[in-house]
Amino acid sequence: MKRPGRAGLGSLAALWLLVLGSLLGLWTGLQREQEQTAEQERRFPEGTAGRRLPQEQRGWERGSTGASAPDRRSTGQGESRGAQKTFRALLTLPAAGDRGEPLEGPEQPAEPGQSSQPEPRQRHNLEPGSRERLAQEAPADPASPVQGGIFWSRALEQQVPPGFDTEQTALWLETARAARVASLERGGCGRSSNRLARLSDGSRACVRYGINPEQIQGEALSYRLAELLGIQQRLPPMTLALVEARGRQWGQVRDELRGSHWAEGAVVSLTQWVDNLTDVVAPAPWRSEAGSGRRLQPLAAGELGGLTQSQLVELVQWTDLILFDYLTANFDRLVSNLFSLQWDPRVMHRATSNLHRAPNGGLVFIDNEAGLVHGYRLLSMWDKYNEPLLRSVCIFREATAQRVRDLHRLQNAASELLRLYRTHEPLSGRLGFLSEQQAQLLQGRIDFVHKHILHCKAMATSL
Repeated sequence: MKRPGRAGLGSLAALWLLVLGSLLGLWTGLQREQEQTAEQERRFPEGTAGRRLPQEQRGWERGSTGASAPDRRSTGQGESRGAQKTFRALLTLPAAGDRGEPLEGPEQPAEPGQSSQPEPRQRHNLEPGSRERLAQEAPADPASPVQGGIFWSRALEQQVPPGFDTEQTALWLETARAARVASLERGGCGRSSNRLARLSDGSRACVRYGINPEQIQGEALSYRLAELLGIQQRLPPMTLALVEARGRQWGQVRDELRGSHWAEGAVVSLTQWVDNLTDVVAPAPWRSEAGSGRRLQPLAAGELGGLTQSQLVELVQWTDLILFDYLTANFDRLVSNLFSLQWDPRVMHRATSNLHRAPNGGLVFIDNEAGLVHGYRLLSMWDKYNEPLLRSVCIFREATAQRVRDLHRLQNAASELLRLYRTHEPLSGRLGFLSEQQAQLLQGRIDFVHKHILHCKAMATSL
């Protein structure tokens, strides 16, 4: 009887130990779950997990220059690698439709009145390969000013005010070449040797007489290079004229010519006069960086937060201008302002040389005689400003980038420029063309711009 009693007691004790072990495990699990819940609430109070970026974007888009959106993390808590990104870096993330990393953080239940479908960039627990499928399937954001990481959107480009119409330009050039000069006036066209001409048809034109022929040659070739790049509409119509005091075109202003000290047989440029032009100050991306003495930073998609539609439209034109001035090595525009910073720290807040705004808001690139020939001769002096300016642009008009890519691929920039110059300028033979060395410099700068565009593309896709 004693042995069965002891055996029964042993079985009962084992059963009690098993029950106690189960209760202990259950209590430990509940305690761990409570600790995890508390940790999550501490890190993401009030259900903010996974929604920090949109809050920060809204703060940036308001254009606030003071403190950023309040940080809900505890003071002194170490920031994660993703949390250390600035607003600019965060906004550089590709929009929907571009390949990019989705935001980290757990998904949250939809709030009342909201769709339960999370936004593509807020997804986290994606299956292998689903990130790439998401980037391919999501439509491009129609409100985004940039597409493909480095190109201005087509919708934004359509907002750019039209420049000089191609047909009207051709008509003006034909008329100006045939018209007689009725009068020559001082002032309004730059240096004292230039004149404002009133033509027999009632129109007006700036007549530029270069200090040396290479300036007039640079003006004519820059105009044709703009045509080659597809941005000629931003330049006033320009043609060449031969000064002949006894000729038909200049006979009525023979006395004025004597007072101008122009040489007989000189080649001058005739540029269409445009009324009501106003000065232009460099936009903030260049004005603030250069004015503070820091190196210019690349204008990329992440720099556009908070800008108005009109500011974006102007930037589209500025990126073409900076690319154009680099190719021509034109130092007589924004580069001259950068040069003047050494003695005038406010110069970037003043009007930009040889750049104006038409009444419709479009930019007008005037007086390009420092480009190509004259600019190439002085590369050693001015490229230390021109090259950083080019590197400060990482968004382009896609059509301009395509022209650059084609000229790089075919290695025919100089020959194509010569073809346009001879075809459309009757006096091209009077001034000649680029030297072989200058032609090589032009192609080399085309290649450099193409390489820079590829670099910008690589940077955009790596974000």
